[in-house]
Amino acid sequence: MSKLPETRLRRLRRTESLRTLTGQPFPTLGKMIWPVFAVEGENQRIEIGSMPGQFRMSADELCRAVEPLAEQGLGGLMLFGVVDEALKDAGGSYAFADNGLVQRTVKTLKAGFPDLTLFTDVCLCGYTDHGHCGALHAGTEIDNDKTLVLLQKVALSHAAAGADGVAPSAMMDGQVAAIRRALETNGYTDTVLMSYSTKFASALYGPFREAAESSPQCGDRKAYQLDPSDPRQALRESKIDEEEGADILMVKPATFYLDVISKVRENTELPLAAYNVSGEYAMIHALANSGGGDLHALARENLAAIQRAGADMILTYWANQYEQIF
Repeated sequence: MSKLPETRLRRLRRTESLRTLTGQPFPTLGKMIWPVFAVEGENQRIEIGSMPGQFRMSADELCRAVEPLAEQGLGGLMLFGVVDEALKDAGGSYAFADNGLVQRTVKTLKAGFPDLTLFTDVCLCGYTDHGHCGALHAGTEIDNDKTLVLLQKVALSHAAAGADGVAPSAMMDGQVAAIRRALETNGYTDTVLMSYSTKFASALYGPFREAAESSPQCGDRKAYQLDPSDPRQALRESKIDEEEGADILMVKPATFYLDVISKVRENTELPLAAYNVSGEYAMIHALANSGGGDLHALARENLAAIQRAGADMILTYWANQYEQIF
């Protein structure tokens, strides 16, 4: 009669205490960055229909929402501005207005929470009347180099307002080098540059575009965002951004690209972020609402997978619900 092996791995899984002692930790709130959407006015808290638990908020409401999270140790915020259509133009000029929405919101947040790390999204899609991430050439194609100049202006205006870090997401060639040069030249040597270095032309951005009112009015963004089937270009993009002076790299989306997160992690010593995007968040809500699973258990497993793949920090809409999830 054969004997059972002496090694019984189930011993280490028998109790919650043993599982906690011997297992890997779940992501902490200090490793999470909450993406938030700012709007004008006061006492504005507008629910985003496709993203339960997320809101467009005026600066005062945003401060109220952030306060308990800051006390619990939230890692940071990623700030997006949602502006009126009347403020949009072909070049997205309101994005770098000295007294623009994001610039004023940065000042308010830093005054209230000076120790909380605040990143700002540096892009033009929410400020152009055509919804693309940069200036257009001949009305149809992105003018890469003209856009670089505009992105420099956006980044400088955010740094001047007090942002701890700027995060270019436009996927223009040379954007990291251009922004780093502008920051250094103008004395913002301590401003962190988090690059959306590996951003795919994903079908998972729909809820975000509703929230940010930033859908392209013509064509799509496949000419400048990465092809989901091409991990080699993804790795090249990350390598180039590191060489151009990025402090942090990012893979976006996260859940469908765990292999890419892992490969980028293997190829860099820089801190690596992963953006757990709006579509991923909405899918988990949809599954839970259909009776297909427990909402918080699904979210917990999703976030653990992203960390396990190699992400040092996670941009996630679950951050404001951390206590319920973990």
